[in-house]
Amino acid sequence: MCIGVPGQIISIIRFEGIVETKGIQRKVNLALVPEAKVGDYVMVHAGTAIQIINNEEAQATLKLLEELVGDEE
Repeated sequence: MCIGVPGQIISIIRFEGIVETKGIQRKVNLALVPEAKVGDYVMVHAGTAIQIINNEEAQATLKLLEELVGDEE
């Protein structure tokens, strides 16, 4: 099963960016979304941004992922 996780781009250097999801930042390859800019939400799969998505779609997907994982507290 493949899962994409939305994240917001914090910074970009060439084709690599820092993306934040729920307070966690990680490096992401942006080569497949060269038009992406800081502040955009992208869908990330296996360390690669595969699509630019809008804020509403990102929040809905994050909420769905939280529901699937459940409350771990």
